[in-house]
Amino acid sequence: MNRQHSVFSGIQPTGELHIGNYLGAIANWVKLQDEYECTYCVVDLHAMTMPYEAATLRRNIENMLIDLLACGIDPARAILCVQSMVPEHTELTWIFSCVCSYGDLTRQTQFKDKVDQLEDTQGAFISAGLFTYPVLQAADILLYRADYVPVGKDQEQHLELSREIVRRFNFQFGEYFPEPQVLSTETPKVLSMADPTRKMSKSLGPKHYIGLFEDEKGVRSKVKSAVTDTGAGDLEKMSPGVENLFSLLRATGKVDTHNALMQEYKAGNRRYAPLKDAVADALVELTGGLRARRAEIAADPAAVWKLVGEMSARAREKANVTLREVRQRVGLPLR
Repeated sequence: MNRQHSVFSGIQPTGELHIGNYLGAIANWVKLQDEYECTYCVVDLHAMTMPYEAATLRRNIENMLIDLLACGIDPARAILCVQSMVPEHTELTWIFSCVCSYGDLTRQTQFKDKVDQLEDTQGAFISAGLFTYPVLQAADILLYRADYVPVGKDQEQHLELSREIVRRFNFQFGEYFPEPQVLSTETPKVLSMADPTRKMSKSLGPKHYIGLFEDEKGVRSKVKSAVTDTGAGDLEKMSPGVENLFSLLRATGKVDTHNALMQEYKAGNRRYAPLKDAVADALVELTGGLRARRAEIAADPAAVWKLVGEMSARAREKANVTLREVRQRVGLPLR
């Protein structure tokens, strides 16, 4: 891999992280720091598109920063910034909104899904920000002229919109922005412990997810009660619940244990207690180490904000290079 290639990814400060967030995304962010020039961002402006309370948002921003640092995002190898502390994000958003078509935004399926969610639970008010936030997402990525974006399937449509904005901008104002590409990596899809036909999510309720910093008692209880199967049926077809447990075991690095238990499974042994015990041990080891690191970092929040302020300033230096070029190309005066 070439360090000249850059990666951008953002995460909303929406409360507690769970192991699905970590194994499916954040652990990969940590690895990418050694391969690319990485910018990671707590995208607090995106969190404003859905109903929220100001005090909760402020608390969630700080907690997310602490969580990411505890997980291994390293200021010596990457930039970790807060979106609202880099105002160039919003300036580029407005410029991009003028080269993004209304039709492109109406076709974003996530907007339709969130509208349905709001109308079911919060009434009929739909903010304009919820409609236009894919343009902000494009600005997030392109402000740092990122080559790659590690995204899941549910975000690929938004990344394609970013590429379309690049094509229109470059056609109208001259070649400047690269078309960001999906960075595909081998990441597990972590499923709900209580309903393994669904992705792990906090919105489903506490029994459906394991918190990334959850205590040992909670972890073991949820793994013990995880849905597997009844023991009947085709031995060749693994149930979603059992597959999820094996996936967790491999994702936490317990490959030898995974292989040994998989061999037993294929031989027809469907006693799931040993599998659950192994998964619980692996997750307790993971969450225990992360919890200890988090406690150490959280003990000095002032130091966290000082560090993030310095990194956000570094992000602004990069952003200003982009904005200076963009302003010149689109006909705006230079500051």
